[in-house]
Amino acid sequence: MTKISRTFKVAPSPTVVLDYLKDFSHAEAWDPGTESCKRLDGGPVAVGSRWHNTSKIAGVSTELEYELKELTDERIVFVGTNDTASSTDTITVLPSGTGSEITYDADIELKGAAKLGAPVVKLVFEKIGSDTEDDMVTVLNGL
Repeated sequence: MTKISRTFKVAPSPTVVLDYLKDFSHAEAWDPGTESCKRLDGGPVAVGSRWHNTSKIAGVSTELEYELKELTDERIVFVGTNDTASSTDTITVLPSGTGSEITYDADIELKGAAKLGAPVVKLVFEKIGSDTEDDMVTVLNGL
């Protein structure tokens, strides 16, 4: 399993940050690998909401179906799966002065033959983690 974690601060309050990030279709704006992320169901975003995410990572396209598994006043958990991988993205948002401190944890588990690429995947996702932090700070501070 590959684990990536970043902690950083942004200007908006936790309520504003959580309200924005709970809609995973916004990943198109803050996740550099996401090419498209479309909601698969309707109504208010809630636990059980699902998205179809298409990403390109290191030149390889992949599609995962994500589900919102947890939504609290401090944490959002998305789980994405396909035949070769699963990704659990946990976003914790705490007050920090007048803004927020965000911890973004991504746990990526490769399945089957894809496990052979785990060492390379770790390096690639470390870079993506840094780019995601940069993009998320920019997008959230622009809210």
